[in-house]
Parts: sequence; C-alpha cells; structure tokens
Amino acid sequence: MAVALSGTVVAAFGVLGITNALAATGGPITGIGGKCVDVAGSNSANGTAVQLWDCNGTGAQAWTIDGAAFKALGKCLDVTAASSADGAQVQLYDCNGTGAQQWSVRGSQLVNTGSGKCLDAAGMSSASGTRLQIWTCAGTANQAWTVPGGTTPPTTPPAGGGTKKGVSTWQFTGLAGAMKDVKASWYYNWATNNDSMPADAEFVPMIWDETFDTPANLAKVKSEGSTLLGFNEPDMSGQANMSVEQALQLWPDLQNTGMRLGSPAVAFGGDTAGGWLDRFMTGVRQKGLRVDFITLHWYGSDFSSAAAGQFMGYVKAVHDRYNLPIWITEYGLMNFTGSPKYPNTQQITSFITNSTAQLQAASYVERYAWFSLPAVGDSVDYGLYRDATTPTEAGKAYRAAGS
Repeated sequence: MAVALSGTVVAAFGVLGITNALAATGGPITGIGGKCVDVAGSNSANGTAVQLWDCNGTGAQAWTIDGAAFKALGKCLDVTAASSADGAQVQLYDCNGTGAQQWSVRGSQLVNTGSGKCLDAAGMSSASGTRLQIWTCAGTANQAWTVPGGTTPPTTPPAGGGTKKGVSTWQFTGLAGAMKDVKASWYYNWATNNDSMPADAEFVPMIWDETFDTPANLAKVKSEGSTLLGFNEPDMSGQANMSVEQALQLWPDLQNTGMRLGSPAVAFGGDTAGGWLDRFMTGVRQKGLRVDFITLHWYGSDFSSAAAGQFMGYVKAVHDRYNLPIWITEYGLMNFTGSPKYPNTQQITSFITNSTAQLQAASYVERYAWFSLPAVGDSVDYGLYRDATTPTEAGKAYRAAGS
C-alpha cells in the first residue's frame, strides 16, 4: 500500500548465499552467560559433542575461522547428519566442505548455511554442559555469539520480546510523542531517511523501487542503521511495480551496502509456488545473492474472530517455505473491494490483541508493524493515534502488545 504526501512516496530468508570471507584467526567463541563454545572432553573423535563451558583457554575452545568453516582440534563444527531440523545438535567432525559445516556471521548470530538456522544454546541455558544445536533464528540471547575479534553479545533476552513491535508511519502532528506512547521499538516510512520525522526509536530505511536505487540513496541508508528493507510491493502496479528479473538485476546494489537485508515485500502470495516472491527467491539462490529475512504485507477482509488465525497461518506458511525469519511490515484488516471496508471497534481491537500475542510468541517472527500509526484524515478508521497523546481504541490495544 502507498500514500502520496507532499510529493513524497510513502507506503505500505535467515540467510541465503552468504559467503563471508573471514580471515583465518583463532580464539574463543563466547555466548550466553559469557560461556565458551567447547569440544566436550577435548576429544577430537568424530561425533564429539560441542557444548557451552566455562572459558578455560584450552585447545577445546580455540576456534579457527577458515573461510566459512569453524575449526578446533583439527576438525570442523558440524551439524549432525546435515540436518535442518530445529534442535539438531552440533558436533565435531572431519572437515568435508558440506553445508553442514558452512557458517556465516550475521551480526551476533552464527548461521549454518546448509540449513539457514542459527547456532543455539539449548533451552536458553548458560549452564556448563549445555548442548549446542541449530534452531530457527530468533535474535535471542542464546543465539548471540562473539567470534574472535567480535563484539560482546547480550547475556539476557529482551524483556517481554518488546523489540518486535514497530509501526509504519508518515509525517503527522505528534509523531514523536505517539511513537513513545505506543511503545514501538522501531519504525519505517517507506523512505531512505527520517530526516524530517525523527522519533525515539530505531529507524529502518527502505529502497522503495528502482528510482530510489541511486548512489546517493545507497550511501544515505548506510548512515541510518544496519538493516535495509527492499522494494515495496513490486507485484502491484500501483506500487513498486517491478518484474522479478528487474529486482534481481538491482539486488546487488542493495546487497553491497553490507546491511542486513529484507526481501522485497510482496502484497500477497508469498507462500505460492511460482509466485513473485517464490521466483525472486529462486533467482537469489541461483545467482548466489543474499536475503537475510522475508518481508511481508497482509490485509484481511474477514473481520470475524477467524482473522488472526488466517493471518498467522499465512505468516507460518511463508516461513515454512523459505525457512527464514519473518518481518511483517504492514498488516491490518481492510476490505479493498467490498463493504464494510473497515472493521468495527470490537473487531479491530480483538484482532490486534490476538494477532500481536501470536506474533510475540512466534520464534520465527522477528518484527511486525501495524498499518499505520496516524489516525488522521482518511486513515482514521485503521490508524492508531490522533496526535501525540490520543490513541484510538485500536491504538490502546496495540500499545498493550508486547508489554
């Protein structure tokens, strides 16, 4: 979806093909609780468990990063049986160059290239002896690691999972105050910068379509943060309106920013074989490009109590198809072709309460954003705030999410 304001357009995969060329270096890998990645018993036999342990400076904790392989005691960090299942344990094994032994650093996460899943300390535990495994990337403290020369990961998860909740917004009176009141940790405005609409939350820039793919804009987004959103609804004629081939041709420009990168946000059909997103992701794989998470939009025309289930069913289907973290950057209830066009107060507040609870609980959902923050003019039926301190009933329900 898009809205034109003052001549400015505003609207509303894990990892594929990452090849971090990390210089060979040695040292400990530390994680939750400050514990070290350790080869059990300093045993170099194939199949030896890899675990958390008190850091002790032994060879069992000295890891060499050699290309995409992590080596200790002359062998490689390996996913047992090359599994891609949540909970598959990691072990020490003869180096063989398979995807089960290929790892990429994504921020503080270590992503197994073969499965697209993250190195994870089982059960959110920091106890010595905790087995390490792979699990769907969730940004939690038990998936945060410091590689040699890296930065210190957090030792506790974010309180209440509150870092997930965000909003899409355009400029309106009271923006900064409404952002603070709704307790959103991040926002975006379908643009490359927030120079004219600052707020006390993380801003995430976007390259809206091919016209925004310029050297100046690509430089600007790098100054705004570490995450970049891709093209907006390229499958819609009234939005970015791009072919899959065009998007793939331009994608290296976005990738070369070095930022964490969200897929183009399709308006619908993200779970459909042969759909726009499916063809794009196939091209990403074939060309060795990178997508770090899937970005989705969803609008429901069924305003009944079934709406939240329909929404989450779609989100899960997309996740299951691509096995990547999910960002929902626009969602709501809106009937574009029928009547009534918008839900009543009880319907919208119930949907917000139910959907946000499920989004908070879904480990594969990294972030979500309601469409949209302003409840002014023609957005009063679905927006959240009339001004800096006056939420609608929907705004009150969204404010309570994640807290």
